[in-house]
Amino acid sequence: RPKKAEIENKKEPAAAESAVPKPEAEKPAQPAESAQLEKSLAVLSKLKELEFHSRANIEKLAELSLTIEEELEQKAFADAIGAVYAAQDSFQSKILKLIENYQAECARLSGSA
Repeated sequence: RPKKAEIENKKEPAAAESAVPKPEAEKPAQPAESAQLEKSLAVLSKLKELEFHSRANIEKLAELSLTIEEELEQKAFADAIGAVYAAQDSFQSKILKLIENYQAECARLSGSA
């Protein structure tokens, strides 16, 4: 029966060989980074589209708020539309920050690709 140390010695060379990076292993990483950049740019585009619609929603909500409060004098709905406007404005701030951070990530990916 082999001793434990002998078994460990037999395992080590195989482990050492697999730990050595092979140049062939680096080649598939390049297309993966390129694909990741491409997908990330598509995500960034969709985020910008969301931000565009968010801005349009803010403008529409402002118009509706004026109509409800001033033209129709429906004071009961003024707070409700104000809350919706505030929520959309909060979304707008958050999506802009996300876009800024995501653009930085895309720039990082394009530099490494």
